[in-house]
Amino acid sequence: MTDNARLEAADQLFKTPCRFMLSVADLVQLPPPDKNEVAFLGRSNVGKSSLLNALFSRRDIAKTSSTPGRTQQLNYFDFLGKIYLVDLPGYGYAKAPVKEVERWQKVLRMYLRGRPNLRRVFLLIDSRIGLKASDEEMMKELDTNAVPYQIVLTKTDKVSALECTKTAESIERALEKHPAAHVTVLKTSSEKKTGLSEVRAEIVDFCE
Repeated sequence: MTDNARLEAADQLFKTPCRFMLSVADLVQLPPPDKNEVAFLGRSNVGKSSLLNALFSRRDIAKTSSTPGRTQQLNYFDFLGKIYLVDLPGYGYAKAPVKEVERWQKVLRMYLRGRPNLRRVFLLIDSRIGLKASDEEMMKELDTNAVPYQIVLTKTDKVSALECTKTAESIERALEKHPAAHVTVLKTSSEKKTGLSEVRAEIVDFCE
């Protein structure tokens, strides 16, 4: 299959509705690991929920907010009956009580250490900011736990094409030190709907 055909096939599949399953506040609530799973992770307010909505060309798949720390549980979605998509809580600053932040951060890290069917984490990075210390820390944790991950730049409509390219190239160089990282950085804009086909195609690959 050519690259264009792969992208077009993925776009067609993503016209199928995605079903919300449950929100997980404790690992005992996790569904059985009977399907492949991909997860969306990043700093608070990086655009995880917005990207998930954009992938399905809808506004109501995942709840979005301008308040950092809105996603406080692991939100599970069933796609095609073949794969789980998981909208994870953000890391870094959150506008929430410290005890609550510590609780969901602990659940998040335990999930990343021990979910056997987790095939890829899409690690979202704001293209206006690039990698921060908290991102590097998370990348090292994913490396240590041998969790495959791929960087997805968000909000690329907010920077020039040249700035976006420079940021992507800088991150790709940094990824050479990270054994669990996918070498290709994806560039997306949920607002302008760009780069979504590439993310869709990566997800569809795990539906087999």
